[in-house]
Amino acid sequence: MHTQLPPATITFPQALRFWLLLGFISFGGPAGQIAIMHRELVEKRRWVSEKRFLHALNFCMVLPGPEAQQLATYLGWLMHRTRGGVVAGTLFFLPSLALLIVLSWIYMAFGQQPLVAGIFYGIKPAVAAIVLHALHRIASKSLGNPLLAPVPWAIAAMSFIAIWALKLPFPLVVLSAMLTGAVLARVAPGSLAHGKGHASVAQGVRVASLIDDDTPTPPHALFSRSRLAWVLLAGAVLWLAPMAALFFTYGWSGTLTQIGWFFTKAALLTFGGAYAVLPYVNQMAVGHYQWLTTAQMMDGLALGETTPGPLIMVVAFVGFVGGWVKQVAGPDALFLGAALAACVATWFTFLPSFIFVLAGGPWVESTRGNLRLTAPLAAVTAAVVGVIANLALFFIAAIAYPESANGLFDANNPDWVALTLALGAALGLWRLKWGVIPVIAASAVAGLLLRWSGLA
Repeated sequence: MHTQLPPATITFPQALRFWLLLGFISFGGPAGQIAIMHRELVEKRRWVSEKRFLHALNFCMVLPGPEAQQLATYLGWLMHRTRGGVVAGTLFFLPSLALLIVLSWIYMAFGQQPLVAGIFYGIKPAVAAIVLHALHRIASKSLGNPLLAPVPWAIAAMSFIAIWALKLPFPLVVLSAMLTGAVLARVAPGSLAHGKGHASVAQGVRVASLIDDDTPTPPHALFSRSRLAWVLLAGAVLWLAPMAALFFTYGWSGTLTQIGWFFTKAALLTFGGAYAVLPYVNQMAVGHYQWLTTAQMMDGLALGETTPGPLIMVVAFVGFVGGWVKQVAGPDALFLGAALAACVATWFTFLPSFIFVLAGGPWVESTRGNLRLTAPLAAVTAAVVGVIANLALFFIAAIAYPESANGLFDANNPDWVALTLALGAALGLWRLKWGVIPVIAASAVAGLLLRWSGLA
């Protein structure tokens, strides 16, 4: 067996191009986005090893906020210091913000567009296939052989049952998994290991990564009290300055000020991703603030699910519609005011994620190899596999029975055309080894043609 050498280095322009590309192709929710990063960074480019990737993912899963965006921030920070983390995390949602502002304007000004509806009809089955593909890849990588390591599989199965059948909240599932991992670290220390080596081994070739399992923590990622203080101070200033500007310009009861304050609170409650916080957002944005209606909220969720970027970007739609309805910039500048409101909602939603990752990253790097700390995080990874399985089932039900009120398989006539598109996307990913971009593009074109021909 010989070792296949990793790339010599990762220049900042190289990373910049990848993070920008990722912002445009990050479809499929957190599962699909994590799968894309895994394929590109671990398997294809070999910038980071499997274990380093999963260790970072475990940390991001227990933070409030969009875990895929936080993972991009963490990996960008690990490779290129603070500027790398800021660039990676920002580019992860910036294309989505721009696209959602445009689509929200079309939605508010012109109503439903057949062209957009046809494209979305094709993309939704592709999203379901991407999530299934992600489930397979992440389960096989993070759980290992079920015969050799049954405990991670058992945790994944119990998490799936807890989410799907018992309807337990995601934070409770994560907390239970962490406690299970902590107990197993004491009573059965090796039960969460899945027996894989330090690098991928295939046909006698050990594939190394630039940031490998045993690569020392870079100097900028070492814990420092002064650095932690600077991160926290910068985060406080970046929150206080725009909030103060909104307060002194519009007053505390102003729509933009309330959008900033509300989404700050929402950002700290998003354990478990967007689906965990959407009921709270719907309750307050629709019922309390009356920024939009329930029907508009559902349309915004559909836009968020079928555009790149984290699903929590639906907050940009909520902010846009709220700014439009409340005419924050006056009746003659509806678009300007709505776009500003979308940006305010996005800023205050994502700012905490950057602070969490940049402040906690050095501590996470210092825990590598510490079983008492890594075992609970490994249990969280196993639980996430069960959650992704539930998400895959939810998406399949959504495309098969789009009219079903509760998302279950309870309708008489499934949408066989959409299921066929999902099967075709799955074949493209598994058998033909297509990338995510060709699959999404082909599915979008197929959906558009089917809508034009009247077959869908």
